[in-house]
Amino acid sequence: MKVKGWLPCIEWVASYSRVIAGQDALAAIIVTLMLIPQSLAYAMLAGLPPITGLYASIAPLVLYAIFGSSRTLAVGPVAVISLMTAAALEPLFPAGSAAYIGAAMLLAALSGVLLLLMAVLRLGFLANFLSHPVISGFISASGVLIALSQLKHILGVTAEGQTLLQLLPSLVAQLPAIHVPTLVMGAVCLVFLQLVRTRLKSLLLALGMSPGWADSLTKTGPVLTIIVSVLVVSLFDLADSGVRVVGSIPEGLPALQLPTLDWQLSLQLLPAALLISLVGFVESVSVAQTLAAKRRERIDPDQELVGLGAANIAAAVSGGFPVTGGFSRSIVNFEAGARTPMAGILTALGIAITALFFTPLFHNLPHAVLAATIIVAVLSLVDFGSLKRTWRFSKQDFIAQAATIFGVLCMGVEIGIVMGVGLSLLLFLWRTSRPHSAVVGQLPGTEHFRNIERFAVVQSEFVVSLRVDESLYFPNARYLEERIIELMVDYPNCKHLVLMCSGVNLIDASALDSLEAIVERLKTAGVQLHLSEVKGPVMDQLHRSEFLQNFGGQVFVSQYAALQTLDPLSVKRASHSVAE
Repeated sequence: MKVKGWLPCIEWVASYSRVIAGQDALAAIIVTLMLIPQSLAYAMLAGLPPITGLYASIAPLVLYAIFGSSRTLAVGPVAVISLMTAAALEPLFPAGSAAYIGAAMLLAALSGVLLLLMAVLRLGFLANFLSHPVISGFISASGVLIALSQLKHILGVTAEGQTLLQLLPSLVAQLPAIHVPTLVMGAVCLVFLQLVRTRLKSLLLALGMSPGWADSLTKTGPVLTIIVSVLVVSLFDLADSGVRVVGSIPEGLPALQLPTLDWQLSLQLLPAALLISLVGFVESVSVAQTLAAKRRERIDPDQELVGLGAANIAAAVSGGFPVTGGFSRSIVNFEAGARTPMAGILTALGIAITALFFTPLFHNLPHAVLAATIIVAVLSLVDFGSLKRTWRFSKQDFIAQAATIFGVLCMGVEIGIVMGVGLSLLLFLWRTSRPHSAVVGQLPGTEHFRNIERFAVVQSEFVVSLRVDESLYFPNARYLEERIIELMVDYPNCKHLVLMCSGVNLIDASALDSLEAIVERLKTAGVQLHLSEVKGPVMDQLHRSEFLQNFGGQVFVSQYAALQTLDPLSVKRASHSVAE
């Protein structure tokens, strides 16, 4: 049972059949055609030779198929992780150099080790600190940065920079040097790829093609673009006219080797590896859970850490760079009919065959075409409309999301996401430091208690019922003391204060000290503290202290039971008021 838990592949291999194999094979063909141009493009985005994109799409897919818990997640290079790789390495080494490639392998190894360590320690919950607004803002801002960084290839110019403030002036300064043939080719590819993405499927459906085939042909748009652009460059010798092409790509599979273990460089890359691991894990597990829900399958987040960790280790030893589960690629894999991770293994086989025999065909592939592929892919991820939705729903989440976008665009991807996460946590602490609380009264004719400011309720003259809608811990412990002191001023006839704990999931040591202080202050005012509706885990906590033995009050199962005991006349008034 333990081996099966660590090797989810045992379950699907045992029930594998010829029918499932056919479905996996068809999905693998479609994903392979999609992954080849993406792999080449994302390697270029990461500042690496194009062949490393193919390398990163072979062994990682096989290892994830063995250890991952999702049956349809497609692992490989993705845009955001490629951008983060470039942001981490370009300040240290010249892009594309041997040292740069070695550092990319080391970064993948560090990411893999961190993911595996998180799996062993069951730290998958750490990804919860990346809230959805922060991730949304990060992906949107990263999409804009990626698109801007690729404009230099569309324009045929040289531009440097990792942020909006660096890229824009650099691009504007290079406008007089625009290479017209490159611009024409890049612009045509952009328009064509966008039309394929947005219009081709509906056109094919209108012509009577089945939805499955129409969707599959739509996904092959980048492959067709590559084939046509290579033919055009070759026929018209555009490389001699200044159109930058990929050039020679080595044939064959990567030699398996460990990345150079440079401890000083490892320490430099560790923060970037941690962020890449967390962002990659969040993106991957979100996609995996969405797809699994459609087939009523189950995703184990801790096992996903193992699968992604193994995939990144595989990328490190096979000449690749950090990888994770891709959104668009996984959707295509799912919709193409993939039933098991064998589709990923077959995809890896297809990429391996491409690396062995077909890389010379990419010699005249223009950089502008790969840039257009990246731009069209990432702009579909940009969603600044979510800012408006977040502002309408939660101003605090909006602040965190806006700060993430500003940080990524103006200060860099790593600083931006750290700003977003840090601000989210600070805002959470601030919000919970002043928890919502309400004095409650009994709804006439019922055993329910509601906020006196929102409902017509019956209140006791001698019992004040205070409901706290938040766990009690160190940021809000002092606030609770102040709130109760104010209540004693507002209710001078109060003899009993019942703390309604239906919303309390935790009481930490600081809050326990505050409760003891509250008990003493209330006693000096002639008021007794009681508790009601305390949850089991919280009661277990209190039993581990001496509070229940010393505070002098009672713990009631319900607020109604508290009023029945402490002021039965109030309960009768509530019953009479509904009768009247």
